[in-house]
Amino acid sequence: MADQIGIAISGLCSFLFWPYPLTSNDPKLRQRGLELATLMTHAAHDLGVENLLVVPGAVHIPWNKDHEPTPNDQCDRRAKEAVGKLLPTAEKLVVYLNIENIFFNGYLMTPGEMAAFVDGFQNPHVRVHFDTGNIMMFQFPEHWIDFLGKRIKNVHLKEFTKKGTDYSLESFRPLLDGTTNWPAVLESFDRVGYRDYLTFEYFHPYPHFPEALIYQTADSLDRMLGRK
Repeated sequence: MADQIGIAISGLCSFLFWPYPLTSNDPKLRQRGLELATLMTHAAHDLGVENLLVVPGAVHIPWNKDHEPTPNDQCDRRAKEAVGKLLPTAEKLVVYLNIENIFFNGYLMTPGEMAAFVDGFQNPHVRVHFDTGNIMMFQFPEHWIDFLGKRIKNVHLKEFTKKGTDYSLESFRPLLDGTTNWPAVLESFDRVGYRDYLTFEYFHPYPHFPEALIYQTADSLDRMLGRK
């Protein structure tokens, strides 16, 4: 359907990395997570999509009350093992495993850690899925972009506000309704030569007119990209 109406799909992602974390203390959950990630890789290939968003691990998953916190060293070891096992399939199917971090999962919390994780595989099929909002609580996306550079393969633009002390998903806002320095972010993307997709991710559509967010987002992107 996307091909018929001319909409490009920038990448594939799944919420299944959370109920079946690749770094769970439960071996059965880890194994099922690896099976599902392999199926995701095949699904991306079958859809003609080259980018797969991969959450490689989590020390903590706040909304999952059944998740037992994973020690940092074990999380790191298991995440590297899991991505290493996924790589042969990704290479064969020409799918990029793009690593994403989220501020509340306690793993890959600095650009240096992210770069070291990706570079450790020495494989072009392990890259970064960068989300501008996921590190905004205490850091700034423009700094990460400059650091990660060519490692970035796909991007979510996600608005975030630092005006409050609520560190839940409520901190994510519609575009231009937060505290992100978008001119600095776009200049950073320009500096590192990023020319691929910019996809907006949102959590809170307007309750009475959800379709209005589509127009607000399109208008905001036009303004950010200098088209208005």
